[in-house]
Amino acid sequence: MATQKLYAGVKLRETRTRLGLTQKAFAEKLGVSLPYLNQMENNNRPVSTGVVLALAQEFGFDVAELSTGDAERLVVDMREALADPVFADVAPPVADLRLVASNAPALARAFLEIHRAYRQGHERLASLDEALGREGGSVQTSPWEEVRDFFHYCDNYIDAVDRAAETFVRDATPEAAAEALLARRGIRVVLSDTEQIRGYDAEAATITLSALASPATRRFQLLHQVALIAQDDLLEATLDFARFQSDAARAIAKIGLANYFAGAALLPYGRFHAAAQETRHDVERLADLFGASIEQVAHRLSTLQRPGAKGIPFFFVRVDQAGTITKRHSATRLQFARFGGACPLWNVHRAFETPGQFLRQLAETPDGVRYISLARDVSKSGGSFKAPIRRYAISLGCEVRHAGSLVYADDLDVTNAAAFEPIGISCRICERPDCHQRSVPPLERKLRVDPDHRGVLPYEIAR
Repeated sequence: MATQKLYAGVKLRETRTRLGLTQKAFAEKLGVSLPYLNQMENNNRPVSTGVVLALAQEFGFDVAELSTGDAERLVVDMREALADPVFADVAPPVADLRLVASNAPALARAFLEIHRAYRQGHERLASLDEALGREGGSVQTSPWEEVRDFFHYCDNYIDAVDRAAETFVRDATPEAAAEALLARRGIRVVLSDTEQIRGYDAEAATITLSALASPATRRFQLLHQVALIAQDDLLEATLDFARFQSDAARAIAKIGLANYFAGAALLPYGRFHAAAQETRHDVERLADLFGASIEQVAHRLSTLQRPGAKGIPFFFVRVDQAGTITKRHSATRLQFARFGGACPLWNVHRAFETPGQFLRQLAETPDGVRYISLARDVSKSGGSFKAPIRRYAISLGCEVRHAGSLVYADDLDVTNAAAFEPIGISCRICERPDCHQRSVPPLERKLRVDPDHRGVLPYEIAR
């Protein structure tokens, strides 16, 4: 088999610029002529073996970045964007995408930004739906929603925090790493029969965890407090970057980042990603392997979006018994209702009827994208007879093109169009004319009302 030539001009230029070297000085250190370097940087010539070795010896450069760097990531991102139904069947071949990524990366990034803007514009109706749903009609974004959007537009992946958590548990279990750090700081951990899940007294140097909480919850809360104590500078720097509009939003986001650190430490990226692939994303098996809860595993699967080592793009959502969405994250094109409940045809609402079981659903959204969705209840005991039980349902899913990587899809006929149930986001922004569960008319469609005729709905939606 012929060896594939390596064109990495953009990466060479970025490396030289980062080192603050002129082309002449960089060429001398690499042992090549100035014209030869110029040709490599402009992708007129492939990077030679000698240059690869010189990069490693002179600068300690990880040569793997040349082949798995920005160009390949741009190709992957462009392929994902071009899979959007808006492009229909006009997607160019991969060879063309590689040429664009290598020779015109700025153009590729501009295309991706345009597509991102399109997706955000597609959510405009969802925002309008949210504004109409609020009491008083206020359109001011709440701190809670501002934080939720911050994580959403980061694809629910915060690289610096994720890597810091992975480093924290590199040589020990999460519990052992936390105990060692706290011991060095003279902080002790005590269990107490209290309904308060976690408490920290800085003066007494004591973390109190509820003995009534599950072991998985106690581990998570311990790591959350470790993040607040030992990773404060990192969390604050991330918050500075986000530029929240209010102190309340910043405070809520800090809790979210500490939660992110805890989840990433409990389920470290590299090990968890590998285990997810090996088990074919068997959520129960992963929970047993890592000593985590079903919800923690499902949530973590939706965060595996590290550049160069991405997992399957999942969506994750949690709803309460009233159908109100209390958590939502999506690395897919599926977006959730920003206000109130989700589509009543979605299987997440049926999970309360079958506690302890995973429900599976093949679903299609109005834009023609098809998904496989899992749903399960995650009731949380208060730890005593009189304590209230918190009941939720979660859903985890991805586009059906990834079905081969899911153990849950093994006996489903994903090639049968009739097997996919039509679902939407919210009735106000769903244009399906014949939905038997519609509660309100769509915002941007005209209605016909005939008092002498009545179908499923008391009106007809103009097609």
